[in-house]
Amino acid sequence: MDATGVVLLAIVAIIALWAIAVYNRLVRQRNEIGNAFAQIDVQLKRRYDLIPNLVEIARKYLQHERETLEAVIAARNTARAAAGEVRAQPLDAARVGALTAAEGVLGGALSRLMAVVEAYPQLKADQSLRDLSEELAHTENRVGFARQAFNDAVLDFNNAAEQFPANVVARLFRFRSAAMLEATESAAERAAPRVSF
Repeated sequence: MDATGVVLLAIVAIIALWAIAVYNRLVRQRNEIGNAFAQIDVQLKRRYDLIPNLVEIARKYLQHERETLEAVIAARNTARAAAGEVRAQPLDAARVGALTAAEGVLGGALSRLMAVVEAYPQLKADQSLRDLSEELAHTENRVGFARQAFNDAVLDFNNAAEQFPANVVARLFRFRSAAMLEATESAAERAAPRVSF
């Protein structure tokens, strides 16, 4: 083999090693997105588990507010199902968008429930409700931090997959941009559910 053949072989080997490194980095970052969503999922499950307890305590006092309680449970079930869909494919933009919308509806339903609770002094004074509300508020904070970590992982992945020359490898192996969990669209939806007493 002559010098030109050796140089060409070396160039091909370097390109192949670079492509393997880029591919492995993209796989690692895609897996980090899955892990980041798993952290969100843990907190969402905790939140979804707290909501029925909150509703049960409120149900004792809110005989005339059945629609509000049912709306909270329906929104919780929809959000829980949407979270399950994202869990299966955390890179799917449509599923992430559906989760964002479902969480917005759930937040609105919880806000309405808390507004109703304010009108019932006995319920507002219930220690179990206050404890659950505090736990829910802490969980909301954890969800916020987990969402931030998810969006950071998505940003890192998208940057790696879209920058030249790594985007060549990303296209070749069909790495698609991931969707971030976005804030809701209106100011009312952006407000966290108020659960303090």
